[in-house]
Amino acid sequence: MRFTANAAIVSAILSVGLATGADALADSCWNHNGSLMRLQAEGNQRWLSYEIPRPVLANAGVQPGTLLFNGIKNGNWYSGTARVFSKYCPGTPLEYLVEGPVREDQLQVTVHGTREVYNRCQPTGRFTTDTLVFTYSHRC
Repeated sequence: MRFTANAAIVSAILSVGLATGADALADSCWNHNGSLMRLQAEGNQRWLSYEIPRPVLANAGVQPGTLLFNGIKNGNWYSGTARVFSKYCPGTPLEYLVEGPVREDQLQVTVHGTREVYNRCQPTGRFTTDTLVFTYSHRC
């Protein structure tokens, strides 16, 4: 059992790009808000896309492979672009900037960003702050 836990931690560390002496190239699965996400990494570039979206997201045009986040990892910090999806404008996600830390054990990434609130695809002039939490699940 101890070996399995250590292997999972090593796998997670490699997937968030802490391999020393070389660019990271990784593929791992993470839980986010009821969906299974795929984290892909190449060097400091990061992409998080839906592997198994939660069912309600289908109405917003989300399917396996839909990109939720793209950006970079600098040390233990992610920054980039996130997307929010709506059933009222499927296929046209709202993009906004996010950033945040990688937890010390490398098994969780939390990013925050402020975006405009839309009502049926129309801007409202109001803003909200979103928090996206990704928790390591397994090697994909």
